[in-house]
Amino acid sequence: MTIRPAESIDIDTIKTIAIETKMFGVEDAGFVDDIVAGILAGTLKDHHFVVQEADDGTVVGAAYYAPEPFSDRMWNVYFIAVSPSRQGQGIGGALLAHVEHELRQAGPDAAQVLIVETSSTDQYALTRKFYPKNGYVEEARIRRFYGPDDDKVVYWKLLAG
Repeated sequence: MTIRPAESIDIDTIKTIAIETKMFGVEDAGFVDDIVAGILAGTLKDHHFVVQEADDGTVVGAAYYAPEPFSDRMWNVYFIAVSPSRQGQGIGGALLAHVEHELRQAGPDAAQVLIVETSSTDQYALTRKFYPKNGYVEEARIRRFYGPDDDKVVYWKLLAG
């Protein structure tokens, strides 16, 4: 499997993965168009969208990460998803490890901490197990963030320092 920067030809597949995993509805998945276009045009400085290809060239996962605004060398994984038919095969872990590796390679002056956010609903129960399994600790829980019974759960990992 290969992890590479996303290209415009990957946009529809990334949106399909986002919809199939129920991270976003059809009407909300359009954010991928804007982000990938901005990265390719160079207007989203330091933003990265990567995809993981299976051996046959099929995109089976994707991750989007960027610096957290108004912070000191903190980065956020804003999106990470794996095609439902390929979940449980280490693809998400490989994508996350790739993001961490790239940020560590940038050096401590570029990145010190990586955070990820998810929902407290049952739909994201496996996600909330995934991050601690990959060395993240629950740093914060913001009650009722997404709705009355849906907290934002923030995970944190020190990359350098």
